[in-house]
Amino acid sequence: QVQLVESGGGLVQAGGSLRLSCAASGGTFRSYAMGWFRQAPGKEREFVAAISMSGVSTYYADSVKGRFTISRDNPKNTVWLQMNSLKPEDTAIYYCAARRVLVTTLAHEYDYWGQGTQVTVSS
Repeated sequence: QVQLVESGGGLVQAGGSLRLSCAASGGTFRSYAMGWFRQAPGKEREFVAAISMSGVSTYYADSVKGRFTISRDNPKNTVWLQMNSLKPEDTAIYYCAARRVLVTTLAHEYDYWGQGTQVTVSS
């Protein structure tokens, strides 16, 4: 059983930056692909970014490409989401997720989820 705990959310002005962290425990972190998803009020959960077990391969939603960067440190059991040039439409609860072995952009294919961290971008 893998436990995921997100942190780093908050309130930021448009154009600003935030760095989300996701700390994993209870499993072999390097055996899991990791993803970030977000859910805004009244909307479905959507894919943001994903990273392979080794960290070599990364994937991004078109809406965040060029602004967000996903990275991981396997010895530290941590994955990050660096968010730059934030926009009001980035406002959402951001969730970290883990999936055994294969990376995917599909939420239903992830095995474990964190509790989420709120990101609010003011205009």
